[in-house]
Amino acid sequence: MDHTSTLEKIIRGVLITLVVIFFMFPIVWIFLMSFQTNESILRIPPSVVFTPTFDNYIALVTGEMRTAAGSLQLDFMRNLWNSVLLSAVSVVISLILGVPAAYAFARFKFRLGEDIAFTLLSFRFAPPLLVLLPLSLYFKTLGLTNTYVGLIWVYQLICLPLILWIVRGYFEDLSPDIEHAHRIAGYTWFQTFRKIAIPLALPGIAAAGLLAFIFAWNNFVFALVLASADKQPVTVGALAFVTASGIQYGQIAAAIIFSIVPTFVLAMFAQRYLVEGLSLGAVKG
Repeated sequence: MDHTSTLEKIIRGVLITLVVIFFMFPIVWIFLMSFQTNESILRIPPSVVFTPTFDNYIALVTGEMRTAAGSLQLDFMRNLWNSVLLSAVSVVISLILGVPAAYAFARFKFRLGEDIAFTLLSFRFAPPLLVLLPLSLYFKTLGLTNTYVGLIWVYQLICLPLILWIVRGYFEDLSPDIEHAHRIAGYTWFQTFRKIAIPLALPGIAAAGLLAFIFAWNNFVFALVLASADKQPVTVGALAFVTASGIQYGQIAAAIIFSIVPTFVLAMFAQRYLVEGLSLGAVKG
């Protein structure tokens, strides 16, 4: 029985509303900016009353941005495709490599095992600028500069440590007795891993893959140095909005709505129906 008083319900509702406004206001403001011109955005004092325009979105789709300095060409849609390709492929490769490695680190004790696992995690600690110079030299020697293969190689090095350590924790939380029972029943090691361990750890694998995708999507430095315009993701392609006539705030806002917000919605959908759904499935199973 609910004993919450009317006053407590009102206060709770007001506090929740304030929290939602606080966190959603930047997204709403960016959304409004995407329908404004630079003059309207830079107006002082700012106002939510304006004449909306779709020119910012049209510029992104058509690839032609009109500024006070003239007309400029954009590759935003290609950059968007590059982000999807690089992030998705690198996450898939990292999952293929990272999930078996996470299981090995969780279930088997071997010499230097913890040192190897920590070394892989240290890839996330190192500042990107520290490895850019030797990495760019290696890429030139191997012919990987400005190639999808080279960028995916770098991206999966960003994703792999995250997936390895997150999924390892899930495997460690699973009782090994379940796997031992299936081994006694006649399952091979690989069958036990594929039919028992992976299904039970699927929520963690899905969560790790989603987090790794977000990290890969937001990468900026490596793609800026190791790729040219035709291979660069949206994080680097956004530099095209800084023109001789100034920063094109409207196009930047439209690009954020066009790329980041759908990614956010996808993340929320995946968390709600993939991660939680797999968790419930594992419990029922």
